[in-house]
Amino acid sequence: MLWILLAIAAAPLQVARNAMQRGLVGDAGPWGATLVRFLFGLPFSVLILGVAVLATPDAAPNPTGRFWVAAILGAISQVAATGALLMAMRRSGFAVAILLQQSSLPMAAVIGWLVLGDALGSAVWVGVALATAGLAVLSWPRPGQASADLPGGLLGLTAGAAFAVAFNAFRQAGQAFDPGHPLYSAAAALVVAQLMQSVVLTSILAVVRPQALRSVMGTWRASLAAGAFGSAASACWFGALALAPAAPVRAIGLIEGPVAAAVGRRLFRERLTARQWIGGALTGLGVLLTLLH
Repeated sequence: MLWILLAIAAAPLQVARNAMQRGLVGDAGPWGATLVRFLFGLPFSVLILGVAVLATPDAAPNPTGRFWVAAILGAISQVAATGALLMAMRRSGFAVAILLQQSSLPMAAVIGWLVLGDALGSAVWVGVALATAGLAVLSWPRPGQASADLPGGLLGLTAGAAFAVAFNAFRQAGQAFDPGHPLYSAAAALVVAQLMQSVVLTSILAVVRPQALRSVMGTWRASLAAGAFGSAASACWFGALALAPAAPVRAIGLIEGPVAAAVGRRLFRERLTARQWIGGALTGLGVLLTLLH
């Protein structure tokens, strides 16, 4: 049952990180704010790995080719997902973007079934169908507002798809590093992924948008807080994914929806429409059904 506790802890930590990142988008841009998650979260991830190493002195790491392929694929997908999510927040609102990224749940289930051979029962497939219907309602443009709604909806769904790939890739990376110590492996995969993400994204921004780097460094206090929340959330997600399939782990992330709605209303003065509540409810019901796997 440890994976359930880890996933429950990860969801509100992730909402807190997303809210802090959204506040940084204005000056640093979406990719500068994306860098914050990885660069400023790296020291905390190293600390978590250090604790895991001390707790598992008999660990035998084995970074095979399977580990590196999965870690690289997960790192790239997570960067793309984070950037798309932050852009979706600006267009569709904080809570709606968080709900749209729940598309990672049905996508993760299907990917796990097709690629990894995860066994999914009939209740899971019903849940996937309901979640998909809810996401379609959420992302469907309002009459006369297609030009405003559609980009945000597509960005949210893109974030969900990229997160689905990342979740399954990180699960594979954690299992490949040291199958006998899943939490230690998850911490190691987290550090490797964040190191790659920090180096590559910093290098790209230094060439393409140096002003974004200056903005990130200029707001280092807020960036450090966002990094701490992000690292804690990622550690919980990675640990849960090392212990259970991606679909039920993401199903626990359902609690992100109401938490994000409360945060969006409190911090960003956003209110969900009736259609968005209906879409969110359908999505939530579908996600709950996937727990019956």
